[in-house]
Amino acid sequence: MQIRDEERDDQGKKARRHAFLIQYLEQNRYISVEEIASRFSVTTQTARRDIVALELEGKVRRLHGGAVASTPIDPTVYRQRRIANAQAKDAIGSAVARMVPDHASVFIDTGTTCEAVARALIDHKGLRVVTYSLRAATTLSERTDFTVAVPGGFVRQVDGGVFSQNSAEFIQAFKFDFVVISVSGIDEDGDIGDDDYAEVAAVRAAMQQAGSVILALDSSKFGRRGLVRLGSLRDVDILVTDTAPTGSLAAMTAKSGVALELARLELA
Repeated sequence: MQIRDEERDDQGKKARRHAFLIQYLEQNRYISVEEIASRFSVTTQTARRDIVALELEGKVRRLHGGAVASTPIDPTVYRQRRIANAQAKDAIGSAVARMVPDHASVFIDTGTTCEAVARALIDHKGLRVVTYSLRAATTLSERTDFTVAVPGGFVRQVDGGVFSQNSAEFIQAFKFDFVVISVSGIDEDGDIGDDDYAEVAAVRAAMQQAGSVILALDSSKFGRRGLVRLGSLRDVDILVTDTAPTGSLAAMTAKSGVALELARLELA
């Protein structure tokens, strides 16, 4: 009887830890293993087991040393993104593809603009591609002379992104001629950011291995601020967009030294 009471007590403590972790991540996005252990006076092994259990339930995602909230993009929002500025995104994809020679090594970010880049690259030869976007990988895998690598992990159904705690480490094993990224926004200070901590960690890893970083995004992202800072325009070599920035963002773009490439919209 005493053993059963202790088991129930342990289960109750675990349930309270899990409930706290979910609530904490909803507000703060990230928590470390050490912080979990400190807050609840448990071992780091117990803290890691809590994270694994919640990840299996689809409630969190593991990263090195901690966990992030698993809050998938609303499918309606993603469909709207796919439709919004579709012509501009296709033009941006084509412009990026013209910069990438045959037989290049390329990292491709996730998102609707980067999916357009993948479609535009399909006529190239001998590309070697790393991406955590299953949509991009599926498009590019139609070419038998392409090498396409995707990290293992959990698939975010709404956009086909693949994430795990080892994604950044996987990406760091490669060297890229070009890293093609897209973000949630560029703010007036020239900072670029996204809304997902795990995505930012993966993209940062790719940028560190890049010969050239291409930021591909439509002008609706100008003046927006992502939740998680990825870097600044100074970390980007080429900005490919449909309309030139204006005002203070134009000044910041010029000051950063990034090359500006305007995509040509195809007229109907």
